[in-house]
Amino acid sequence: MLLLGACGEAESPRPIGNPIEIQAPLGLPAVPFPDDNPPTRETIELGRKLFHETALSSDGTVSCATCHDPQLGFADGKTLAEGVAGKKGLRNSPTVLNAVYNETQFHDGRAASLEEQAEGPVTNPVEMASSIRGVERALKADPGYLALFEAAFGPGPVTFPKAAKSLAAFERTLISGNSPFDRFRYGDDEKALSPEARRGWEVFRDPERGNCTVCHHVGAHTAPFTDHLFHNTGAGLDAEGRFVDFGRSVVTGDDADIGAFRTPTLRNVARTAPYMHDGSLPTLRDVVDFYALGGRANPGLDPDIKPLPLTAQDRGDLVAFLESLTGELPPSY
Repeated sequence: MLLLGACGEAESPRPIGNPIEIQAPLGLPAVPFPDDNPPTRETIELGRKLFHETALSSDGTVSCATCHDPQLGFADGKTLAEGVAGKKGLRNSPTVLNAVYNETQFHDGRAASLEEQAEGPVTNPVEMASSIRGVERALKADPGYLALFEAAFGPGPVTFPKAAKSLAAFERTLISGNSPFDRFRYGDDEKALSPEARRGWEVFRDPERGNCTVCHHVGAHTAPFTDHLFHNTGAGLDAEGRFVDFGRSVVTGDDADIGAFRTPTLRNVARTAPYMHDGSLPTLRDVVDFYALGGRANPGLDPDIKPLPLTAQDRGDLVAFLESLTGELPPSY
């Protein structure tokens, strides 16, 4: 794994505590985890502290929670993410709620796991602008962390791979389901959805009107509201019709992936405005209107993105449906 190689640790550190079960709420599948990082109380508690730790950044001002604020749906409410010294990135901060179910991480899918994802913000010069060694030095200097790392992994040095595993363990507890929609579809509660949201659900799954489930999948027993794939919708084009951010193509090197970004889950979407990878759409109604127009034309536009015959009521009902995807927050964070 690249992360471990970068940190110079020959073997992947494994938690020493007893694995615990993370109970998935209604509408979500069992919580997956890698064999070498089963969730334990000790790694989760260490990860929780690290998630809020500003010492991970070069100037001590930015933590994971800066861009993934629990009070803002684990996003930040800003158009573009802001890092050290107020530097702005090119992309909107995605929520980490239910990120455990993502097949890849980041808008462009460049990380294959939550463990691998942890390194990206730390070393990004716009985000935390630190280094792996710098983070290790800061954590080793804190006696409290020395005790937490030993409790989680046993005697041994404080290393970034251990920190990454702990952050990932904590993030696997950040799951949110049991939304009104879940209770309606999977709990047989006919009254869980308002009439507007029920009409919106019909539009959402109608291939001629909403055509939404082609990318935002809903299953018979669980609903990820994503296909885990990458699509060019035309979001992010400048005034001259050029992409400012090349998206997935930066990872794959394939020109066919220019402007393509990972399909985000729609769960809790009402909590995480503004929208799209560049934060360019302020409201859910703006998002619905964007897709009703067929996105923005460009040579690589995904063929599933097409103008939709939505009435004003259809659009309002779709927003009501999207609002019904707001689930319960994790019991503690």
